[in-house]
Amino acid sequence: MIWDLLLYVPTVIALASIAFKLWYDGNKVFTYVLCFMASFFFIVGLNRILMTRLMLLPSSPVALATAKQQLTIMLRDGGRVDLAKEVRFYPDFAGKSFGLSGMDTSGKRRQYVFHRGQFADESVFKELCSALNIYK
Repeated sequence: MIWDLLLYVPTVIALASIAFKLWYDGNKVFTYVLCFMASFFFIVGLNRILMTRLMLLPSSPVALATAKQQLTIMLRDGGRVDLAKEVRFYPDFAGKSFGLSGMDTSGKRRQYVFHRGQFADESVFKELCSALNIYK
């Protein structure tokens, strides 16, 4: 989470301050571009920190159950998502996280990120990664 804060906060502040300076210099077109970029990075950074790092949003994944042909993801709000088609597993090269994507039973495309710290033990994380390798 510290990495995300160090990446997104200075980027948003720098883009917004340059846009603010250019606004008063009379360069309105470039100001709009920088304001758009600042708001885009703000939204992406906020979503990344709240959903995947802090897991505060209701749609954040909190548990994962594997079955033969489907993965069940339990969400913070008590809901369940069953990934049934086109399930893909994206491991992190550093071994600290992995991503899952696929289509749920209603046909909607879903993407989730799981971090090593979400699991009770590192061995559980490694076992799950090895079990999910069939979806690469």
